[in-house]
Amino acid sequence: MDLRTNYLGFTLQNPIIVGSCGYTYSVKDVKSLVENGAAAIVLKSIFEEEILWEMESNLAQMQRPMTIYPEIYDFFDLETIEDSVTKYLNLISECKKEVDVPIIASVNCISSHEWVSFARRIEEAGADALELNIFIMPSDLNRTSQENEKMYFEIIDSVLSVAKIPVAVKLSYYFTNLASMIKQISERGVKGIVLFNRFFEPDFDLDTFTVVPTNVLSSPSDLGKSLRWIAIMSERVNCDLCASTGVHDGKAVIKQILAGAKAVQIASAIYRKGPKVIGEMLEEIKNWMNEKGFNSLDDFRGRMSQSRSLNPAAYERAQFMHYFSEKF
Repeated sequence: MDLRTNYLGFTLQNPIIVGSCGYTYSVKDVKSLVENGAAAIVLKSIFEEEILWEMESNLAQMQRPMTIYPEIYDFFDLETIEDSVTKYLNLISECKKEVDVPIIASVNCISSHEWVSFARRIEEAGADALELNIFIMPSDLNRTSQENEKMYFEIIDSVLSVAKIPVAVKLSYYFTNLASMIKQISERGVKGIVLFNRFFEPDFDLDTFTVVPTNVLSSPSDLGKSLRWIAIMSERVNCDLCASTGVHDGKAVIKQILAGAKAVQIASAIYRKGPKVIGEMLEEIKNWMNEKGFNSLDDFRGRMSQSRSLNPAAYERAQFMHYFSEKF
């Protein structure tokens, strides 16, 4: 079976990429992931605030209105943050020496300010590509949806103006017109769009009256979020689509390829089962392809996309009430 696929201009040996997570923050773990079959690695994200801290060496830059939240000071250890940028660049360089798969750097960003010059240093360290993990919480009552969207475009355009390596954008689904937003971003020169990122979700501790995280890991039931939008946008964008969230087994990978994805990103599945899950997924894909008579991913990629579907309305919300009005 030929599991090769093209993503961000690279020929990957299979469609499984390990997304940004704790497993991609050490050379040892990265080597283990590749040995188990990972076709590419997205390194654990470095935050814009970390980059700015290293650049400015004081809090003044971080106190401007664009900073995410004041709690950022509690999250980061300011005694070690100055070394985080150096460590990140070293991680890129060391991974490139140890593994023979694309190494994709990741930046969690919310502005198009001074940090974008860091893209050059990422490139110089040897990263094959850069993934922008952008999420601007649409909670500002004084900012319109158009102003929110403009911020995404400004970040992307600023990075593309300095980066020579391929750039991908990882998005959430918090947009008033998601299809239009994905389409517009694909036309700005990015090589890939990843659907979707995961972010902090709050819960309440009823004993301590504190805000705590919940749903840190995805579950197989989350697959539908990305599957729908990969299927809707497949063949309608000017870049590669990569699926993320809810991919926990080989069947989920197959479904995303059927929807039109060039690749998938996994992380939660590795936390649950370990790096060996990658090989298990690949074996499951091969067995299914053999059973169905497919020799390559291109033989069935996009077969279930909305543009090629006999029932395109099945992907639209209009069908939601229809299905839930039936007993099942």
